[in-house]
Amino acid sequence: MSHTIIDTNFEFPSQSSLYKGKVREVYTVKDDLLIMVATDRLSAFDVVMPKGIPYKGQILNQIATKMMEATADLVPNWLVATPDPNVAVGHLCEPFKVEMVIRGYMSGHAAREYKAGKRLLCGVTMPEGMKENDAFPSPIITPATKAEMGDHDEDISRYDIIKRGIVSEADYVVLEDYTRKLFQRGSEIAASRGLILVDTKYEFGKTKQGKIVLIDEIHTPDSSRYFYADGYEARQASNEPQKQLSKEFVRQWLISNDFQGLEGQSTPHMSDEYIKTVSDRYIELYENITGESFEKAEVSNIQERIETNVLNYLKTL
Repeated sequence: MSHTIIDTNFEFPSQSSLYKGKVREVYTVKDDLLIMVATDRLSAFDVVMPKGIPYKGQILNQIATKMMEATADLVPNWLVATPDPNVAVGHLCEPFKVEMVIRGYMSGHAAREYKAGKRLLCGVTMPEGMKENDAFPSPIITPATKAEMGDHDEDISRYDIIKRGIVSEADYVVLEDYTRKLFQRGSEIAASRGLILVDTKYEFGKTKQGKIVLIDEIHTPDSSRYFYADGYEARQASNEPQKQLSKEFVRQWLISNDFQGLEGQSTPHMSDEYIKTVSDRYIELYENITGESFEKAEVSNIQERIETNVLNYLKTL
């Protein structure tokens, strides 16, 4: 698919390293700044799909930066500037090696575990008598260890995180507090848009000064699941699936094409028509989550556009 950005290999002045994640590419510059490029890569079941989704990187980057600005009064974050629709620039941080997953409702992975008969998730007890998409009595934090490219994230308990020295207890208390505060604010923002924030994940890091900050991205369709609030109760009462805003529709399409990222499975062919529908869904997600119309960036030469915008920004420092 043309007009998408799948891979980058920029060489910025004073660049010291490049890290390629599943969806984002992170450049370290001047040893104190990170330049994070949101690509159009699509990841599901911890596997990167072979084709990119037009505008996906722009959509994720712009939702995340808007949400960081809307939560900065509660939780400090790494963001410094957004010189390009696909780029966020922030403070260099040492990331914690856990993802803070928080769930207000029993959906996705939690629902799959529950259906399999499990009542303990990451050391947290899930009550008896729940059904898929019911609200938990109060949100539960179910952390995951961060996987390297190609590996699966793994569930882990608070006890094991501290016992294994992955995060100190003092720091973990802060991560939990920040996670709950962000989820509360995210839920309030979602409610104002007629949405329910079902579950999400946050990543945190430490600055060179030792300050814990929110990093990466928040409240995007890649890290979060949303339901439409209108009709939620009626759908639950009649055991109907919830109408949701997330990339679950991609996961379901993959499952229906016999792919769940398991050994021996190969990614199904994505036609240009299907890719366009995914792009349209992401635009719909953007407009619903932000309450604003999506303005498509110029994509005739994305690489050149990003490079020019970042170089111009770096000249101002």
